[in-house]
Amino acid sequence: MRQDISADTVTGTFSIVAVDPRAGECGAAVASKYPAVGRVVPYVRAGVGAFCTQHHAEPAWGEKALDLLALGKLPEEVLGILLRDDPKPGKRQLGIIDMKGRAANRNCWDADPSGVWWGSMAGRNYACQGNTLAGREVITEMARAFEETDGPLAGRLIASLVAADQVGGDHRGRLAAGIRVAKLGVPGYSLELQVDKSDDAVNDLARLYQKAVSPQRAQRTQRQDTEEDEAK
Repeated sequence: MRQDISADTVTGTFSIVAVDPRAGECGAAVASKYPAVGRVVPYVRAGVGAFCTQHHAEPAWGEKALDLLALGKLPEEVLGILLRDDPKPGKRQLGIIDMKGRAANRNCWDADPSGVWWGSMAGRNYACQGNTLAGREVITEMARAFEETDGPLAGRLIASLVAADQVGGDHRGRLAAGIRVAKLGVPGYSLELQVDKSDDAVNDLARLYQKAVSPQRAQRTQRQDTEEDEAK
């Protein structure tokens, strides 16, 4: 896996972890000032859940967190295990969710002075978190957009990032964004899109998503037209 940045530099980031239990999907999306952030912050596994590590991120925790969820640990138990012997627990910001929609956040209570604003929010089937943000509305808009957007999980995750970005996002600028989704019965990721470096990363990610889903929509429309013709 390519990792273009030192994990300790991931200190200005907003992300969301979420699940759609009915569809058997879990996913995570993230945006930041730092390049290639979507390759070191979000981790997802089909049938298990999703996890994000940011503000002095620890990528080694990604698969470990999912392994613990797979063993039946509650999200808050997983965070406790990860942080138990951590030399700098106050620097970590974490978000985790299992396939039942049980979620937990951990905020970076000893955040770097440049953090300006950090926080988190959780609701039905999602948890969002961020640091070094323009303000609290970044988090509340992420939550609102996820709750109010219909459709597949990936689209709801993208909508959350766009809403957060529109109210300021990471106050230092827009550079990178990524999304990963996993689905039961599909090996690996059912969707992974990355914008490693851009002047408008979140909107570029949204455009990539639209391109990715357009052929699927066309196939569904063609299939529906065929079924209607056969029914005549």
